[in-house]
Amino acid sequence: MSKKLFVKTDAQRLWIEKLLKHEESFKSHSRESDEKTKFPKENIQALVNMGYTKLSLPKEYGGGGIGVTDLVLFQETIASFDGATGLAIGWHLGVVGELYEKKLWREEKLASFAKEILNGALVNRAVSEAKTGSPTRGGRPETEAVKRDGKWIISGRKTYTTMSPVLTHFLVSAWVEEKEGIGFFLIEREAKGLSIEKNWDVIAMRGTESHDLVLDNVEVAEENFVELNHGPRGNTINGWILHIPACYLGIAQAARDYAVKFATEYSPNSISGTISQLPNVQNLIGQIDLELMKARHFLYSVAEIYDDEARRPYITNELSVAKHIVTNSAINIVDKAMRLVGAKSLQLSNPLQRYYRDVRAGLHNPPMDDMTISKLAQTAIQEMENK
Repeated sequence: MSKKLFVKTDAQRLWIEKLLKHEESFKSHSRESDEKTKFPKENIQALVNMGYTKLSLPKEYGGGGIGVTDLVLFQETIASFDGATGLAIGWHLGVVGELYEKKLWREEKLASFAKEILNGALVNRAVSEAKTGSPTRGGRPETEAVKRDGKWIISGRKTYTTMSPVLTHFLVSAWVEEKEGIGFFLIEREAKGLSIEKNWDVIAMRGTESHDLVLDNVEVAEENFVELNHGPRGNTINGWILHIPACYLGIAQAARDYAVKFATEYSPNSISGTISQLPNVQNLIGQIDLELMKARHFLYSVAEIYDDEARRPYITNELSVAKHIVTNSAINIVDKAMRLVGAKSLQLSNPLQRYYRDVRAGLHNPPMDDMTISKLAQTAIQEMENK
């Protein structure tokens, strides 16, 4: 099946066409990016140059003003070319989209940062820590911010800082004792005491270079203390996180396309014709497309509901369920694609083994599967008790 079914506007068609022009270029860096744990800077720069990185900035600030459905469509497309590029740039677009939709900062700060984005700034939240795990579980960060001589002094270490080689700004969470809450501080890359420890050593999404961010008495001006939360951010309804499942859906689509192409071209001398005519191979292809269709329809349905402000208030757990369904479907799809292709899929030169590793990273992006299932149960029980 094709995502063309979900392209509804001329603007969407235009951007899909723009992105497709970079398909071969983006794909050409994937193997080296994975094998050498090398961030695909060329891909990200191409996206900056074409204006992609300002799409989720509202039009009143000079951006593209896209919605979540647009985001999902574009991110799926990019991830089908290169997963690391898709996940990395998705964080930037998602952060910007949420910031401006929810007006999380003071207006003057939103306006000034918008200018940075228009000039190519790249931002991501730095929230994860080794001892607290996923911030969506409500852990208090060990990174601390202390007021001294009119400035905030921040010290700590953040893990999983995706896109660390090219980020121009870091939105860092820290415990603020005097506020008894978790603050977010906008810190520029050049800040004294800020460094990146290159320790990204994993088997999945290697090209994202999600190294540790180290903060050693970094001074931050009061104006860059931009948010204060007294509870976990994961409790808010934020449709922009759908860039995460969109990425894994794109990778699953790439795996499906590779497997079907292989089936229609591979002709061992033990049979006449290609293996695409074999019942067991057709069964695998059918199961792959069934899984892909279910995942895509659910994801796009939730994105469209979020974009409809009249229906958005009725969302409960749909966003996290979309991520759960798509991620697990992607894992299943790539597995079946590898079964179809056989031992060849295990060769390092074959993209399927990279897809297989990369989609598993989705299990560890927020929200986690166990939290999604738990919240579904809690919501059902609460609704029954309130009847």
